[in-house]
Amino acid sequence: MKKFNIRKVLDGLTAASSSSSATAQPGTPRENDVVQETLQSEHFQLCKTVRHGFPYQPSSMAFDPVQKILAIGTQTGALRLFGRAGVECYCQHESNAAVIQLQFLINEGALVSALADDSIHLWNLRQKIPAILHSLKFNRERITYCHLPFQSKWLYIGTERGNIHIVNVESFTLSGYVIMWNKAIELSTKTHPGPVVHISDNPMDEGKLLIGFESGIVVLWDLKCKKADYRYNYDEAIHSVAWHHEGKQFVCSHSDGTLTTWNVRTPAKPAQIITPHGKQPKDGKKPEPCKPILKVEYKTTRAGDPFMVLSGGLSYDTVGRRACLTVMHGKSTAVLEMDYPIVDFLTLCETPYPNDFQEPYAVVVLLEKDLVVIDLGQIGYPIFENPYPLTIHESPVTCCEYFADCPAELIPALYSVGCRQKRQGYSKKEWPISGGNWGQGTQSYPEIIITGHADGSIKFWDASALMLQVLYKLKTAKVFERARGKEEKPNTDIVDEDPFAIQTLSWCPESRMLCVAGVSAHVIVYRFSKQEITTEVVQLLEVRMQCEFSEVDSPDPGGEQTPTLPTPGASSSPQESELPTQPSTGSNSSDGPRDNIPCLQVRSSPLKQSPGNQVELVIQLVWVSGEPPQQITSLAINSSYGLVVFGNSNGLAVVDYLQKTLLFNMGTSELYSPSDPYQRQPRSPRKAKPSGDIPTVTSCMSRLSFLYSESMKKLRSSHFTTCDSNDGSNASEDRCRSPTSAKMSRKISSSSEQKTDLEKGGFQRRRIQTCKKQLCCVKRTATARMNLKEDLCRTKSDPIFYARDNSFTRSRSSSVASIDRESREAISSFHFCESFPRKTDSLVSPCLLVGTTHGSVMMVALSLPPSGDQRLQQPVGIASCGTLVKLKGGILTMALLDATGTLLPPFFEQWYDPNASDEEKEKSRKRRPASPPSSQESQDTHFAILCSEKQAKVVALPSQTRIYKHSITETSFVLRADVVQMAGANCIACFCANGHIMTLSLPSLRPLLDVNYLPLTDMRIARTFCFSNLGQALYLTSPTEIQRITYSQETCDNLQEMLSELFTPVETPEAPNRGFFKGLFGGGAQSLDREDLFGETAAGKASRSLAQHIPGPGNMEGMKGAASGVVGELARARIALDERGQKLGELEERTAAMMASAESFSKHAHDMMLKYKDKKWYQL
Repeated sequence: MKKFNIRKVLDGLTAASSSSSATAQPGTPRENDVVQETLQSEHFQLCKTVRHGFPYQPSSMAFDPVQKILAIGTQTGALRLFGRAGVECYCQHESNAAVIQLQFLINEGALVSALADDSIHLWNLRQKIPAILHSLKFNRERITYCHLPFQSKWLYIGTERGNIHIVNVESFTLSGYVIMWNKAIELSTKTHPGPVVHISDNPMDEGKLLIGFESGIVVLWDLKCKKADYRYNYDEAIHSVAWHHEGKQFVCSHSDGTLTTWNVRTPAKPAQIITPHGKQPKDGKKPEPCKPILKVEYKTTRAGDPFMVLSGGLSYDTVGRRACLTVMHGKSTAVLEMDYPIVDFLTLCETPYPNDFQEPYAVVVLLEKDLVVIDLGQIGYPIFENPYPLTIHESPVTCCEYFADCPAELIPALYSVGCRQKRQGYSKKEWPISGGNWGQGTQSYPEIIITGHADGSIKFWDASALMLQVLYKLKTAKVFERARGKEEKPNTDIVDEDPFAIQTLSWCPESRMLCVAGVSAHVIVYRFSKQEITTEVVQLLEVRMQCEFSEVDSPDPGGEQTPTLPTPGASSSPQESELPTQPSTGSNSSDGPRDNIPCLQVRSSPLKQSPGNQVELVIQLVWVSGEPPQQITSLAINSSYGLVVFGNSNGLAVVDYLQKTLLFNMGTSELYSPSDPYQRQPRSPRKAKPSGDIPTVTSCMSRLSFLYSESMKKLRSSHFTTCDSNDGSNASEDRCRSPTSAKMSRKISSSSEQKTDLEKGGFQRRRIQTCKKQLCCVKRTATARMNLKEDLCRTKSDPIFYARDNSFTRSRSSSVASIDRESREAISSFHFCESFPRKTDSLVSPCLLVGTTHGSVMMVALSLPPSGDQRLQQPVGIASCGTLVKLKGGILTMALLDATGTLLPPFFEQWYDPNASDEEKEKSRKRRPASPPSSQESQDTHFAILCSEKQAKVVALPSQTRIYKHSITETSFVLRADVVQMAGANCIACFCANGHIMTLSLPSLRPLLDVNYLPLTDMRIARTFCFSNLGQALYLTSPTEIQRITYSQETCDNLQEMLSELFTPVETPEAPNRGFFKGLFGGGAQSLDREDLFGETAAGKASRSLAQHIPGPGNMEGMKGAASGVVGELARARIALDERGQKLGELEERTAAMMASAESFSKHAHDMMLKYKDKKWYQL
């Protein structure tokens, strides 16, 4: 049935709303007449592409020894299939029930899954996106175990009642042949044997089935005679059974930690009982019981002792010991400790035939949070190096950014520094799970994913061509001192745990400058270098940010202040500010209120920095009068200007990381100009409303509280908790003096003071006292600006404010009324650009767009010294230019277009190695052209794109008139918005809390896509969802997995070609040779015609009420419709032709042999006739 596509109707349906809500202001020409928009709804389609990471909550595992494909099932009904590096596949059962067991149809390209809801499914793996061919739902019995013999189409299913049913996997119909539990056990047994926990056929006789019941009874069932040949009884419950390949012995693992070995023909007692981890008493008594052995596998070798591999069975006195895998080989026993509990394990063998020597070579161990493969062929059992991206969750992911179409040289550069971080001691053999083939797609642009983690680490991933590979790992916690014990744990942190966790980050791919903000109110600036260095002293800048409200506070009508900044010589020395004494508004201790103390201590010893990202500057917010610093909500870095800007609920700060100085530090309310119509009048929150009243929540993100339980609200506590304000009891003259005033002057320490400071702290420290009227700027003309490049930076400069919502952050500040915290206007977004800061400007100049949680967008003008030495000596001027526009909801993203609709990302500086020689630096600097001056003065030449939680607006610059406006949502709110490049044009991509993904054209804000994709059920999704260029997006779908999606029609059309192929035609290995004597005397494996035994003719039909057959969407018709790409089809056709030709050749040879045999028979018959033709009957 053809699906109805609503995308083509969107343009017509939204024409009216676009014309009404996105109309031009009077006197302003419609931009549609100027900018030719090329994006249409036909360019967009939403679909999932690939899922990376470790399967969340794994529950079962299976391996195809011929195809060499590994399948993992999870407790949420997901299936993950792995082949060679880069070959991954994800599919999901509709019921979301846990996968209790998986069985491959070996070398058939099919997989059977059994679920906890008592259903079994047949998956077709011969197509790039696996689909279910058949399903069977049991109604009256619960499935506990499944077994599918090699090269058999009959599946044995054990149930909780102890019965065994048989299913034809080709038609997925039940056979009338049933093994009832009461017939399997002895008639004298008075109790139920329990559920079936094991089924397997004798390796040497397919007609004998071994059935293990939970109570400890094992039965060898004769399928032909329909009776039990032998019954084996043991006192302890059984967990698993394993055969010796000759079919004469089997081993059982029990709940008391014992292994019993049974001879098939002597059921009276076990041939051997061992307790691998039990202490053997000297008096010959029974060993002390141990923990259950959950699984055992018994594998033989042709040239040596057999391997016995088991999980569990440890002694009960090993409290706190980690899970172990035990490998017993001959007289040696190796106990291999695992980092996480063992879910399942499989021994990989050379042959798929159970009646041959197994020759095990590896063990795949599925842990709760990891996948380990052990090499059995080397001494010490080393592990293989895992090629899959399964370490995303090594530390919980706290933030995520996605960069598509990066510079081509970036991935090799990151890989070159990351390859030195690899661990040693891995097995030298190739990764044994090597099935499948890579996709044949044409998508070749570089893609990089950056993940920030709770332990302060940052990982760079190569995400090109639908694959994922870790490139480089950066540990930001190395910059700080670590507590050596519980007694030394710092008490100045503002989070209960994970003080180094990454809050948000800003990265410029072209310059490779990285800026990271952590939950302990710290910012670290990194440069990229290919050379190792040792930093004797870590550059530190301490910033004092506070926001005080009082009824008399108002912006200074004088507008701007221009205090003189210290010279670079002074800024390079350790300095101490004379800080005024302020009364505490927080909790007091015996030593007085905590003040001017950072949350973390920067290390005092020399820091050895490996090639890669190296620390340029550490910025820390300090405690203010007993109140902790507020967590950073937004962050941006610009390599061309040499500036870092960050903001929180107190305001914003601009830092020059080249001169290592603070340039600008103001409260949010002070950014408004005196005549600003959007200005919020400061007031004392304590007098506005009684503390018992319910606070008014302005930010739309706060509405998430209605979606979650109380436990979920804890995840968001830090997100809405803002800084604690002071009473305003300080003298205003003390608070408002400039840093150059007498009382608060910054002075250069003497050499003795420097020595003392270095001995104490070991780093250069500057304490900056915040002034409410401080603007720290020097007015300069536009001609004095630094020369900029023509190239444009694609960096994400607007990490949105909800990224702070982490499960590990909870503010300890509790002394301020809740209304103050909820109504505080925080900084939510930044964007560096070259535009017109004021209406009267006729030339573009560097400026900064600032967005707040109350929907205000403000302009800040930047005045940069010329490049070269002057840039390092002269200060940067900064001036606030007031509010540009007001939107509903918090500002999420901002961007700039030129008059033709082309995106103007921030300027950047081309990367150069800071530790290279001066000549190399000069060469790289000479390659950077200056920015072209703007000559257009008479009309609007720029358009600011602004998107908030509720709406989007387009504002013309420098006239600052609104051109377009679009209401994105009324009932919900936007969680993430990005301005992205798509099909050679630009658009806004939005993800709403109600699950809708939308795109809007630029600049007309025409709706192009609106799909109800994923309702927000977890704050993890809101925290990690991000869009990128070329129609790519991703989010963290579980704590261990990244889901990538595309909203590009072109990518969706080419997806089949881009996906990897799981099934590859491989010839099944030959069956083991029976030998002359075994063939002569009837030895060797005995085959069984199961069709005659289980077919409808012999066994009859099964009860219809027992199970319901459900045809799957992936049957043959559906499979043909969803066939994989042309390359795969041609390959399969070629192989099919080869197979057909081979079969025809074999048929021709057999025909010729039959003709020769017939001719020979005819000749002998003719000779016989001639011999006896003339003889009488009595002469014969």
